[in-house]
Amino acid sequence: MIQIENVRKSFTLHNQGGVEIPVLADAEMTVMPGECVALTGASGAGKSTLMRILYGNYRASGGRILVGCVDIAQADPQEIIRLRRETLGFVSQFLRVVPRVPAVEVVAEPLLLRGIDEDSARTRAEGLLERLRIPVALWSLSPTTFSGGEQQRVNIARGFAAEYPALLLDEPTASLDPVNRETVLQMIAEAKARRAAIVGIFHDAEARARVADREIDVSRFTPVMQ
Repeated sequence: MIQIENVRKSFTLHNQGGVEIPVLADAEMTVMPGECVALTGASGAGKSTLMRILYGNYRASGGRILVGCVDIAQADPQEIIRLRRETLGFVSQFLRVVPRVPAVEVVAEPLLLRGIDEDSARTRAEGLLERLRIPVALWSLSPTTFSGGEQQRVNIARGFAAEYPALLLDEPTASLDPVNRETVLQMIAEAKARRAAIVGIFHDAEARARVADREIDVSRFTPVMQ
């Protein structure tokens, strides 16, 4: 479902004389349906960079990145938008939403973009918010006013609203209390059971051990600085 071949990434610091900083070199990875692969490595190894490349936020400097049949390294913006709508979900560490949009609409939006009718999308969104213990009184409010843990749970609900064939998880259990952490781990297990291919960053070692089938140390793809 996900295949990375010889992926390279470097950043050019235009405000510092065009210095080029290599971040990844010859990255390789395959994720099968129903499998969760955890990205590991020290801070700065390139875990988040690789995740952003997978989602199309960063353009790879070289190589192939196949999600389904789409090569993200070569895809145009419209193809990436379509891939995100139909195939590739992402739970990031930070909730970025339009201000004043109610939480239930934030969660329902991925379903509406897929053509799901409004009543069904709202019912699904409400079910996820309830499961993740967001009080009903908050559903009609903008999540920009919520606590960090509440925002993270809205983010998770949105990421799991549509049953994507591929899913990227960037610290999904961060900021969560033990009860909600357990709920999220159950949701990840359910996604695996329906054959979603998952790539995740889990600094929580216990959570990683529970859901990950394999670990890939991204440090081995870090170029040696000269």
